Amino acid sequence: MNYDEFIGQVQSRARLATQSEAIKATRATLETLGERLFGNEAEHLASQLPTEIKTYLTQATNKESFDLNEFFQRVLKKEGGSVELPDAVHHARAVIAVLCDAVSAGEINDALAQLPAEYDDLFEAGSEGTMQRRRAK
Repeated sequence: MNYDEFIGQVQSRARLATQSEAIKATRATLETLGERLFGNEAEHLASQLPTEIKTYLTQATNKESFDLNEFFQRVLKKEGGSVELPDAVHHARAVIAVLCDAVSAGEINDALAQLPAEYDDLFEAGSEGTMQRRRAK
């Protein structure tokens, strides 16, 4: 998937009015995911993405563990004051859905192996419908 396809898919799935909004949502979500992944996992995911998007995942210098609610709060903060939390959650879900289409299932599974079980629904639910909270595996 090339850059324009990735951003176009995010724009469509998140129902964003402009490409600029889709870029902002993509950057906020992937930067936050990059902060949560340890070792070389962000680089492994990024290796299958368009060049323009790779840096979003790989630029984090401070890696740390945080739960899914904190993930969404960080996405909200990075998107800026123009969106509210439910919108940021929807945007993040759309970006992750496109990410899952753009990279191999093996790389997605490797990333999920580093994340708590509560992140499973973010990766499996897609951009539509509700996310079901599961018990820890």
